[in-house]
Amino acid sequence: MNQAISIYLPLRSGSTRVIHKNTRPFTPDGRSLLQFKLDELVKILDHVGELVVSTNDPLVLEQVAPYTSDSRIKIDHRPDHLCTSTTKVQDLINYVPSVVSGQHVFWLHVTAPFFTAQDYLTALDEYQAQVIDGDYDSIMSVNKLQQFIWDDNQKKIINCDRSVNPWPNTQDLAPLYEINHAFYINSVENYKAFQDRIGRNPCLFITEGEKCIDIDWEADFKLAQNMLVSLMMQTQ
Repeated sequence: MNQAISIYLPLRSGSTRVIHKNTRPFTPDGRSLLQFKLDELVKILDHVGELVVSTNDPLVLEQVAPYTSDSRIKIDHRPDHLCTSTTKVQDLINYVPSVVSGQHVFWLHVTAPFFTAQDYLTALDEYQAQVIDGDYDSIMSVNKLQQFIWDDNQKKIINCDRSVNPWPNTQDLAPLYEINHAFYINSVENYKAFQDRIGRNPCLFITEGEKCIDIDWEADFKLAQNMLVSLMMQTQ
């Protein structure tokens, strides 16, 4: 299935919540989130058909350039109107099938820094088993939430029946799942049929620990930096 898989890696310019989020130094040796992620992704290129970096950011283009000696790493010069803070994700989803050549899209983000090459290979194996050979139609990464979840609109806890037991043990609560945006894998056919990066029956790839982190705010960036240093010290 490797030739049928296209990795899609979107990186736009102009992040306002975390300035130069994708390209500023992240690791102790000065690599950016983008470079840190590319160093992992090159390890799985033999298992996919292509890696499409989709961007309008000159800094991204500069950092990707050394990697493009591998012809499987391709640049999509994404139109500026699909790179603004007001761009609808829906419009980007509808754009993706036009810039990938594979039959399946492995959409992932550099803002999940602790997803490794092995994690991505595991995800591809799950896609093969659960989607291609199974009953699901797509797969996405999620964080499992098994705590008391309060809905302030409904003014109630929404993941237990309090008429039966007002405060059950947390392990007995109905789990909910937070989409963490580390990755989505779906067929191009489904992209076109549903205009979505997931299908109607997605398989949930549950992440744990540091792999749950999605860098969306400056505090997330700094937390991830500190966690990376700690993890590196543990492996020394």
